[in-house]
Amino acid sequence: MSETALGAGAAARAALASGGSASDRMGGDWAPVLAEVPLFADLSSRHLKRIAKLAHTRRFSHGAAILRAGDPGNAFYVLLDGAVKVVPARGKPVRLEGGASFGEMALLDDSPRSADVVADGEVLTMTISRRAFEKLLRSEPSLSRVLLRTLAQRLRAAQGD
Repeated sequence: MSETALGAGAAARAALASGGSASDRMGGDWAPVLAEVPLFADLSSRHLKRIAKLAHTRRFSHGAAILRAGDPGNAFYVLLDGAVKVVPARGKPVRLEGGASFGEMALLDDSPRSADVVADGEVLTMTISRRAFEKLLRSEPSLSRVLLRTLAQRLRAAQGD
């Protein structure tokens, strides 16, 4: 797991331990967790707080299907506690632990899910719906520019530029 994922996991544990509630609705106190997510790493604290206010928590029991390949991509997830198994159509399954994130492309496009994601034990996630995120992007054009820059950097890195 990457250092970023470990940092997000530590931030999530700290938020839970310091009274950050795991109620359904989240708030600006969860901005430090989002700051550790690679997609959001370059955002201002104001933008992170706005995104955190969109988030809800969801609990999944062991073996629960969080995502299914082929289903519509309608939400993004950050693992606050627990672990999941990502099972792609091709290739080996991957285990993600607290602090990792998945489904970020669902915030940006209408493509179907590319893998199954199954809870590997009890799981608590921060969930952001695409509909709420798109509404925020319409009201905050500067947020879109930062995300585009981040995605361009990731694409360049993946291509070896």
